[in-house]
Amino acid sequence: MARGRLRVLLGAAPGVGKTYTMLEEGSRLAAEGRDVVIAVVETHGRTATARMLEGLEVVPRSSVTHRGVTLSEMDLGAVLERHPDVALVDELAHSNAPGSQNPKRWNDVEALLDAGIDVMTTVNIQHLESLGDVVEQITGARQQETVPDRVVRAADQLEVVDLAPQALRDRLADGRVYPAERIDAALSNYFRLGNLTALRELALLWLADEVDSALKSYRADHGIASKWEARERVVVALTGGPEGETLLKRGARIAARSAGGTLVAVHVTSQDGLRAAHPGALAAQRSLVESLGGTFHQVVGDDIPAALVDYARGVNATQLVIGVSRRTRLSAALSGPGIGATVIRASGDIDVHIVTHAAAGGRLSLPRFSGSLTARRRVLGFVLALGGGPLVTWLLVAMRSDESITSDVLTFQLLVVLVALVGGIWPALFAALLSGLTLDFFFVDPLYTVSVGEPLHLLALGLYVVNAVLVSVVVDTAARRSRQARRAAAESELLATIAGSVLRGQDALQALVARTREAFMLNEVRLRAGDGSVLAVSTLRTASMARGANRNDLSPDAASVAASTIPVGDHATLELCGSDLAASERRLLGVIAAQMEQALEHRDLAATASEVGPLAVADRMRSALLAAVGHDLRRPLTAATAAVSGLRSTEVQLSSDDRSELLDTAQESLDALADLVTDLLDVSRVEAGVLAVSIHPVSVDDIIVPALDELELGPDRVELAMDDGELPPVLADEVLLQRVLVNLLSNAVRFSPHGAKVRLSASVFRGRVELRVVDSGPGVPSERRDEIFVPFQRLGDTDNSTGLGLGLALSKGFVEGMGGTIEAEDTPGGGLTMVVSLPAVEPMIEPAEKAAS
Repeated sequence: MARGRLRVLLGAAPGVGKTYTMLEEGSRLAAEGRDVVIAVVETHGRTATARMLEGLEVVPRSSVTHRGVTLSEMDLGAVLERHPDVALVDELAHSNAPGSQNPKRWNDVEALLDAGIDVMTTVNIQHLESLGDVVEQITGARQQETVPDRVVRAADQLEVVDLAPQALRDRLADGRVYPAERIDAALSNYFRLGNLTALRELALLWLADEVDSALKSYRADHGIASKWEARERVVVALTGGPEGETLLKRGARIAARSAGGTLVAVHVTSQDGLRAAHPGALAAQRSLVESLGGTFHQVVGDDIPAALVDYARGVNATQLVIGVSRRTRLSAALSGPGIGATVIRASGDIDVHIVTHAAAGGRLSLPRFSGSLTARRRVLGFVLALGGGPLVTWLLVAMRSDESITSDVLTFQLLVVLVALVGGIWPALFAALLSGLTLDFFFVDPLYTVSVGEPLHLLALGLYVVNAVLVSVVVDTAARRSRQARRAAAESELLATIAGSVLRGQDALQALVARTREAFMLNEVRLRAGDGSVLAVSTLRTASMARGANRNDLSPDAASVAASTIPVGDHATLELCGSDLAASERRLLGVIAAQMEQALEHRDLAATASEVGPLAVADRMRSALLAAVGHDLRRPLTAATAAVSGLRSTEVQLSSDDRSELLDTAQESLDALADLVTDLLDVSRVEAGVLAVSIHPVSVDDIIVPALDELELGPDRVELAMDDGELPPVLADEVLLQRVLVNLLSNAVRFSPHGAKVRLSASVFRGRVELRVVDSGPGVPSERRDEIFVPFQRLGDTDNSTGLGLGLALSKGFVEGMGGTIEAEDTPGGGLTMVVSLPAVEPMIEPAEKAAS
């Protein structure tokens, strides 16, 4: 049996019209003669969606009982038995009730597809498993129900049901998405305009990437190597040189000329025959790429032109931007075609732009022969030439014969090669000239005269010089590569050490300054702010300053004049005291300075966030307070006002019973209003840290009984389980502790199943008394337990008749104010257990008992 086809309707948020579109498409297919059934659809009370069910066959759902609650789920067996052509399955990420055939609805969909049934389903972008962290950053809420990306990616047809964010908010405000009591909370939380805009962009980009991946797969499956200009992809080749900024800006302008154009920068990590990439410049160019809306990539390849062209083809590039060669004219003439010419020949149908820049070309200059070998090796080369020449001459003169001239020449040639290997170019040239003169003087007729009678003698001398130059160039190149490798290893080790110091928890700025002083063997390194204050300092006398010390009160030594300064961003300076640094060391120092700039920026952002955080919390608190007060205070105020107005009315004659009932109503409403205001004032005192607490020894029994009486809870609702031994008193405020128990018990009773008892226990553990309020209700997910102690938080509960959501927040503040703790735990078998732990009063020891002990 052929596998069914999967069609997924993807939305950015609830309410964009996925279910409506699915039902509309199902009706169209049914009208065309296809056998269509509704396996499961959630209308969420939306009238327009419910009307779309008309005319379509609905497979009855199955009932699953879990913890005394009956839940309805899709009846997979019934749908398989019915075996329609197309099954409509809503909410692909839905988690089935425990006891169902499959744990997830997408597992049910897989079973339908395996049975040869086509499935049309819906899912929101926030339910994709790979996007959980991104969605949480946008909305602040972690999605519990997710579907693996592979399930959606495997769809035969994937389409986005799109709706503008403001249009969705308008639908929500009109009551076409959620019931009236949920509208205000939704608009002020999940359905903020910024959230919806970000989710919409996320959905569209995810779909665009999927389309791009499908296109790449199609081209690969069909062996299509030519470019398909679905959109402009501009690849800019960076070497780390100064021309990078010019190339990136030109590439960005090319990409911006077409809608949907993308900018990609690539750096091939290999020697280009000119100079190594400057890490600081490459980091700056990477930041520029990101600011231009592009991406930065690094590839490894020995053949740079081939690596560039292969990468460009791999990303389906339409344009390739490279810079004019920075080689000198002599270097270009000696080494042949450069990277640009090779890339153009290999690019095929990819357009190549060769952009000129300020660093293009170069003056005619000779290659440098010095600087790679150490002075010690050059001296050893001259010593070998001066000492080896006479020694070889003495040996060859002693063994000279008429046929030995060939071996004499080769022996001196070997000496020149050895000198070149040891000392490089200048000692080799010296040895070549010296050996040529020696051969002419001692071994070529006429002997003991320096004369050139044959042109071949000049040729021999020239060959000596050429051999010396070639060997010395190889030696110089090898020495340069060796020094570069050692330098790169040392730099990598230094940067790894600096990163390790920061990752191990050390202060980032102080670690960077300390490692800089140690790496470059300086006397002192200081990081100064723009106002002259010292942010971090490390001296040879004291490895680092202690945290928290006043870094402005420096000793005279520490205040010494810096030998050199390095700017760190726009608002700081790195001062170096000690020996001058080489140019190569300053290059590495530039990288460290860039890291310091990032650390300073991170510190400033953290400081700003710490300042904004409390303001944001306060703003959310005020918003929540206004939203809650708008409903919870209106009811008692309205009831009290109506009762008093009725009592004062002269138009209606009230009986004594009516007057008594109105007075009772007013009294109850005003009491409820007083309780709400008291809770609000208590929360404000807890948040401000000015809660008045009177702590003294209190008997737990004296608290439990009044709390049960206040809630009118008897043995039929609460089961008491006290410790077998006598409970010691606790250090607490009896009024606050009673209010804590009342809040916890009322919550437990409200969320417990009908007929189930709440269990209240008290026990002693390690010098503390623990009160446990245990219920067998739905419980709270472990990752959301901290939220239940936040003011105005009811974990999505939309029943505004249950109060402002302050009970647990007040309980936490009261318990902590008494020196105790309150925690939420899982109830074995299901439910939530609230644990209040308070310090127990230690029993007094009589003097006689002390003496006996």
